[in-house]
Amino acid sequence: MNVLSVIMGRRSIRNFEEKPVPREAMDRLIDALLWAPSAGNLQSRKFYFVTDAALRRKLAMAAYGQAFIARAPLVVVACADKEAVSGRYGRRGIDLYCVQDATLSAMCMMLEACELGLGSVYVGAFSEKEVGKALGLPEYIRPVALLPVGYPLIVPDAPARVRAEEAVVFK
Repeated sequence: MNVLSVIMGRRSIRNFEEKPVPREAMDRLIDALLWAPSAGNLQSRKFYFVTDAALRRKLAMAAYGQAFIARAPLVVVACADKEAVSGRYGRRGIDLYCVQDATLSAMCMMLEACELGLGSVYVGAFSEKEVGKALGLPEYIRPVALLPVGYPLIVPDAPARVRAEEAVVFK
């Protein structure tokens, strides 16, 4: 098991083959989502697996017309469950912890997708209101990320990274 190889090999994929993601692969993605760490182990997150083409188009429009979202065979909508965390953590749980729970899960899922030969990309630019409306979300479920998933048509080269000295401070 070489996690660092998967981390370094993962790319943001926006071009997908016209090929569905098999249910067995989706089950592995679900496992990765569920086994991610969460604040107080409250698991204050919910995920919507969207394969319906019309709904994917609505999500793409809610994401300010980012058409590649509609072309992905699967879009996972990572959401924060504000109700699940509010009792224990109050305002900080609602504003931060449940969002962290959803994003940690999203990253774990993206790494598993890479391991499976699937591509994905984290999309944060969208109207929460429009995504909520498209999915019929209750008020306490906040969409945090759209995660298009599919078999990569094009895998870009690795982008440049800052030097460790620019990002890490030892004290």
